[in-house]
Amino acid sequence: MAGPPVRALRSCREVVPGAELGRRDGRLGTMTSSLSEPDQQLSDSNALLLDYLDYYRSVVGARLEGLSEAELRVSGLPSGWSPLELLKHLVYMEQRWLRWGFLGEPVPAPWGDRGPEDRWHVGPEETLADLLTALHAGGAYTRTVASGVPLSTVAAAGGRFPDDGTPRPTLGWILFHVLQEYARHAGHLDIVRELTDGVTGE
Repeated sequence: MAGPPVRALRSCREVVPGAELGRRDGRLGTMTSSLSEPDQQLSDSNALLLDYLDYYRSVVGARLEGLSEAELRVSGLPSGWSPLELLKHLVYMEQRWLRWGFLGEPVPAPWGDRGPEDRWHVGPEETLADLLTALHAGGAYTRTVASGVPLSTVAAAGGRFPDDGTPRPTLGWILFHVLQEYARHAGHLDIVRELTDGVTGE
């Protein structure tokens, strides 16, 4: 399915409303986002979902900004996941729902965010910069796929969803599900960041 050209992402840097200073070992930091929330007058449901997805990808990047390599790769929670593992999960999650799911395209490793024990996993060669690049590339792909497409459009059969008569989700359901994944995991990163160095967001 072809879509319209990808709209250029905004590049201004803004302090997330309500961001506060945090201190650890004499360091000061602010949690910032490169995007603000969508315009409050925006009423087009498709555009609103896509703009909020752009916003929350930016929020996730801001939550990870300033963490050391060790802090990105270790867990401070009983469940055991690290910030970098969560980021990789988001990259693959969006691919599973849009490329593999909505379009029905084959993907080489749809569950590539999981390791041998079926837990989130990152390799030593995977970096924050590379995963953030992949995150935003996936977001640009989502925008290309979904822009101007009716939210009532049903996902294709043959990828994530078999052609066996089982009801398949609509584009609107998929975009909203992906959005809640981003919002929920951004909240998880809020907690991890505050526990790590005291930096808080909104």
